[in-house]
Amino acid sequence: MTNSGAPLKVAIAHDYLTQRGGAERVVLAMARAFPAATIHTTLYDRAETFPEYADLDVRTSWLNRWRFFRRNHRAALPLLPFAASSLDIDADVVLVSSSGWAHGVRTRGRKLVYCYTPARWLHQSSRYLGDHPGFLESLILFVLRPFLKIWDRRAAREASAYIAISNLVQDRIQAAYGISSTVLPAPWPDTRSHASEPMADVEGWLGGAPYELCVSRLLPYKNVRSVVAAYADEPQRRLVVVGRGPEEEALHELAGDNVLFLQNISDGQLAWLYRGCTALIAISYEDFGLTPLEAASFGRPSVVLRWGGFLETQVEGVSAVFVDQPTPEAVRSGLAEMDATDWDADAIRAHADRFGEEVFVQALREAVAAVAAQPSSRTSDEGVA
Repeated sequence: MTNSGAPLKVAIAHDYLTQRGGAERVVLAMARAFPAATIHTTLYDRAETFPEYADLDVRTSWLNRWRFFRRNHRAALPLLPFAASSLDIDADVVLVSSSGWAHGVRTRGRKLVYCYTPARWLHQSSRYLGDHPGFLESLILFVLRPFLKIWDRRAAREASAYIAISNLVQDRIQAAYGISSTVLPAPWPDTRSHASEPMADVEGWLGGAPYELCVSRLLPYKNVRSVVAAYADEPQRRLVVVGRGPEEEALHELAGDNVLFLQNISDGQLAWLYRGCTALIAISYEDFGLTPLEAASFGRPSVVLRWGGFLETQVEGVSAVFVDQPTPEAVRSGLAEMDATDWDADAIRAHADRFGEEVFVQALREAVAAVAAQPSSRTSDEGVA
């Protein structure tokens, strides 16, 4: 409730809704926490993100008029600050879901930022783009970085409060912006509640053989290349990769016949894959890492990188095997250790339940109420300077 006794008006802002990733699932959890909230974003492609968004009130910036940018949000980099700043949201509290741009939205209310990481383009560009970025990407970053950093820091300072997805991100927010934040882990996606939808073509390819699963966007820092390469020397194993991204073509060229690529599958099909897999493999540089928790909710262990968010969400020997390097050799070693471990599916599920949506929703509602109760402070009606 507001000071006047009227119901609190909450809106949600997110960078862009053009893919199916962990952040897009978190926004759906936010929408369930605040069912009356409108959702504001720079770009929205209904066909490429989760179907649940079709039933929500999604409002977009002027940038959404161009189909090219809806299908290629990375190409919109020079325009995203302007698009985010053009979103003027009428709400008591704007709950911002951001890893780069949405924290720049305008409002006369308060902004509570749930941060996955400060913008990788600006603060982790080599990891985000890989060792050999394209000429155009490199040129854009070189020319725009000073401007974008000014915009980014100013947008961060306009927030009433920051929440970090992990302790690692909390430290990164402090380093990038000089802002203190609290930590609230994201909930694992509730794929477990979906009935399995078997995929006949996958069943035919497997022929009854066991398989591991990799669910990831195909970006350099996700290290899917090393996962796929590991299976070149493990012809007796099968790997199913679910995801899409810029490295898709290169991964197809690298993969042998024992690797199958899927994309744009339903939650029921994903649930079927999780229920049938031996383990999940996730050796990416993750600030949090939702997919091992998603696998754990099905009682499945994971092979994960000893880095970042995985150190906060996984327990060695209980829910996961840790590997020290994102290399094919380390993946093969991790698989061997996974095979030799006697896993307790009930213990794995119990671990996942510590990160359930009910815990997240309650904490988020309390954080929004606390921000709404803060004394009035300066808000921004400015655009991009």
